[in-house]
Amino acid sequence: MIALRAARVRLSGRVVLTGIDFTARAGEMVALCGPNGAGKSTLLRALAGLLPEGRAPDPRHVAYLPQGARCAWGMTVAEVAALGRIPHRDTDPAPVERALRACGLEGLRDSRVDRISGGQARRAMLARVLATEPRIVLLDEPTADLDPAASHEIMALLRATARQGGCVLAVLHALDLAVRYADRLVVLAGGRIVADAAPAEALPAAAAAFGLPWGIDATPRLLPPGPTRAT
Repeated sequence: MIALRAARVRLSGRVVLTGIDFTARAGEMVALCGPNGAGKSTLLRALAGLLPEGRAPDPRHVAYLPQGARCAWGMTVAEVAALGRIPHRDTDPAPVERALRACGLEGLRDSRVDRISGGQARRAMLARVLATEPRIVLLDEPTADLDPAASHEIMALLRATARQGGCVLAVLHALDLAVRYADRLVVLAGGRIVADAAPAEALPAAAAAFGLPWGIDATPRLLPPGPTRAT
């Protein structure tokens, strides 16, 4: 389990999060959604113990993948994944091989991570996280840079990780992925949690947070006005 109680976070003199009560348990996949600046990434970093006043959790049990994580060195995909074993201070190859296989990277294991596509490099970074075999996985936009098929593969992998007893939290902008794969949808707006429920129940709050209409007549209003046709 991972939790925050009545959390308030101030960064650079500005309150970013306030009144945050949040808990996620083993077996759950939780999607954190909301507009830019809502505090999603800050909440994830707070849970990871990466804020100035935070207490870092055991890195063997909690793994964090920040938004846009990259490896600029000339390491192979397998070497990047093997970095996930550093918290355990071992070089056990079995978790690394499982992570590469889970992320569909077996055929790229000897490729330099700085010479493959952005989506493939993103999966290599995810393989590093999974090679740690953590109890809790915290991911900021894990499907960024991935095409639709790869996005669904990664989300299915993360849901399977939760089903096997892990706790997975992912910041997502793609509400369709959140609805399809998450057990809970936590919506943030203005530094507060405005909804925390099953995805279908939280969707109206998510739409409101993004400034989108919601309801049976919403679809036409989501489309831009077209040219007037002469009759």
